[in-house]
Amino acid sequence: MIVFKFGGTSVGSAENMKKVAAIINDCNEKKIVVLSAVSGTTNSLVQINDYLALHKKEDALFLIDKLENSYYQLIKELYNLTNYHTKAKLFIENKFKEIRSLANEPIKNDKIILAQGEIISTNLFQLYLTEIEKDSLLISALDFMSIDAHEEPEQGNIKAKLNKVLNDNNYQTYITQGFICLNANNEIDNLKRGGSDYTASLIGAAVNAEEIQIWTDIDGMHNNDPRFVDNTFPIDEISFDEAAELAYFGAKILHPQSIIPAQKNNIPVLLKNTFNPTAKGTLIKNCNNSIGVRAIAAKDGIIAIKIKSYRMLMAYGFLKNVFEVFEKYQTPIDMITTSEIAVSLTIDNPKYLKEIIEDLNTFGNVEYDVDMSIVCLAGNFSHSGKGISAAVLNCLTDVPIRMISYGGSQYNISLLIEKNDKIKALNLLNQGLFAESIPHAV
Repeated sequence: MIVFKFGGTSVGSAENMKKVAAIINDCNEKKIVVLSAVSGTTNSLVQINDYLALHKKEDALFLIDKLENSYYQLIKELYNLTNYHTKAKLFIENKFKEIRSLANEPIKNDKIILAQGEIISTNLFQLYLTEIEKDSLLISALDFMSIDAHEEPEQGNIKAKLNKVLNDNNYQTYITQGFICLNANNEIDNLKRGGSDYTASLIGAAVNAEEIQIWTDIDGMHNNDPRFVDNTFPIDEISFDEAAELAYFGAKILHPQSIIPAQKNNIPVLLKNTFNPTAKGTLIKNCNNSIGVRAIAAKDGIIAIKIKSYRMLMAYGFLKNVFEVFEKYQTPIDMITTSEIAVSLTIDNPKYLKEIIEDLNTFGNVEYDVDMSIVCLAGNFSHSGKGISAAVLNCLTDVPIRMISYGGSQYNISLLIEKNDKIKALNLLNQGLFAESIPHAV
């Protein structure tokens, strides 16, 4: 069994849906195809919910009309036969009547409206497969995908329910929705973290898939950010740990938690480009790659906080008290460095910054800087490697470095710098670490 996942851009138009159909029909294995909503749809549904929450019903209805009309254009281009176009049009009409009825009632569960995007895209796509006479079955994610009271996937239940659906049917291709699920109260909800990628990973683990393929609009993971750096290149193969570091620190192709079920079950994840299917892509799997830097990513919007206190000197419990402040305000810490009398750390969520600073002031002198960037270098930095950190720092002799995190993981070196220096740093690292003369270049 192969699990395919296609994002919103991949199903963003009739032409793209036909490309997706060609890709999956080229695979002779049994498969489950996970689809996101058509690109732009989820954003529109979020805006509709926002309008309804603000009691701007007319604005919400206007946006519903606009979204509905965009689907009529899509189905006009997608189907060739009149009867299938008629079926699709009737489906859209009924679906948007349902959305309007939800808009006319007090909001009890805004996740219901959000879920409609994936429901629409999967229904239209499966109908297209039927038109071109390809064997397929649409299965609702709401029949097997569920989360518990802590919003964690119920992997045992997912496995049991999904395998029952598959055992009760015999199709070559199954189509289902990404992102959406039922919560502990049996209400429509969503997976939040990683969305449809998370769905694909959970499904892959549930059916013990041979491979999970995630199709987007780029040729896999690159060694650096192609938006800011010339001469980047896709990485053929990378470990789960390295990929997770890159994903967390800025590589937008994956959410860092979305592939955990695949990693735990040792299922390879292949990143491919819907618009360039012959490109090799990037294979993520449990492996030990050669020592050195594999790829670089950067994360903006970082806040650096420094707490200086002589009470730290030869004391225990000080860091515990500091960490409890961040736990109190549910704010994760990215990087941390310490000395005998000071601790510096970073966060990326400014929501409770004012309250955090006020609480930390009770421990000592607090300084903070906003609009910083973290540059992450992912690779294999095991203790047997020599000269890696020196090579990294030698590239950045002209870039002021505020913090360095090295040794907490053998897969990551993180550097905190001013945001204005980010592009310069990425280019200097690319030139210094990935030149052909460097032995550890990919």
